[in-house]
Amino acid sequence: MGYLPLGGQGSNLFFQVISGRHGKRSTIITTNLPFARWGDIFDGTTVATAIADRLVYNSEILIMEGDSYRKR
Repeated sequence: MGYLPLGGQGSNLFFQVISGRHGKRSTIITTNLPFARWGDIFDGTTVATAIADRLVYNSEILIMEGDSYRKR
């Protein structure tokens, strides 16, 4: 997630998907952007904060650092 901005409609639709799955199903999100930059992907920080809030509730967050295997 984060290659292209989603815009207003895409951000709202993604929020609806995450909200519908919240507390019901597992969801895996991969991105190379920290939460502080999610406002760049979504249509502002308000919807980005709401999405991040639902994703991190009762979650495991893995931060993987190091060289990319794609560059080998």
